[in-house]
Amino acid sequence: MTDTQFPKLVELMARLRGPGGCPWDREQTYDTIKPFLLEETYEVLDAIDNRDWDELAGELGDLMLQVVFFAQMASEDRRFNIEDVIERIHTKMVRRHPHVFGDAQAATSADVLRKWEVLKAEEKRKRAEEQGQSYRPPESQLDGVSSHIPSLMEAHQLSSRAAHVGFDWKRLQDLLDKLQEEMAELQAVAAEKAKAEQKSSGKKKPSDAPARVRVEEEVGDLLFTAVNIARFLRVDSESALRRTNRKFRRRFQWMEAELKKNGTSPREATLEQMDALWERAKEAEKPVGH
Repeated sequence: MTDTQFPKLVELMARLRGPGGCPWDREQTYDTIKPFLLEETYEVLDAIDNRDWDELAGELGDLMLQVVFFAQMASEDRRFNIEDVIERIHTKMVRRHPHVFGDAQAATSADVLRKWEVLKAEEKRKRAEEQGQSYRPPESQLDGVSSHIPSLMEAHQLSSRAAHVGFDWKRLQDLLDKLQEEMAELQAVAAEKAKAEQKSSGKKKPSDAPARVRVEEEVGDLLFTAVNIARFLRVDSESALRRTNRKFRRRFQWMEAELKKNGTSPREATLEQMDALWERAKEAEKPVGH
């Protein structure tokens, strides 16, 4: 890539948004573009998960276009431009890596993360002073974790923030025991809900909202514990679940194809037939000689 490639992309977006440009691009706002930013992010993740490097190059370009799009709109509003975006991130990365660009020491990734949090707090303090405001440290260790990100990611970040101050499990076995405890609690409330539903069978049923809320809470506790296990093992829960989703999709569609060969479908097949095909799908995926 030459030094002129990125400016060409910036110029292209400016033309699309400018007089005589594209009507669709000119109509877009910060809010209308937000869904595309999220969509392109997930398509990048799909390409990475599939190890499709050619596709990844294209998807990263699509994601980069969204950054340029937002910066172009901000430039039109005289807020900032793409050069400001690049300068901000370049300066931040140099400042937050004093062990690379300065004399600080960081032997492990854990050291880097601890220093990163300290540097972030110092940046906020300086920014407040520059704006003539008094700096108020976050009231909670969890401040800054967005509630708009995917729930698995939010759970990972919340538990990570807590772990930074020592509120964490000591052993994996403790977490596995906690998982069993949460499963038992879920089984108990599910059984209570089923029993209540059975008693009210044939009668005018009262609202089952309280029972559903309890079940939902226990399912949430179970999922939160599972995310903690993933974090403890240094596994990204979002990536792990996407991998399992792909595996389920692949095996289910293989099963559908096998049923179709016999002139039937999942709706017409018995559970026993589908279970047998599912096991065959699993076997077919095993490496030769396994």
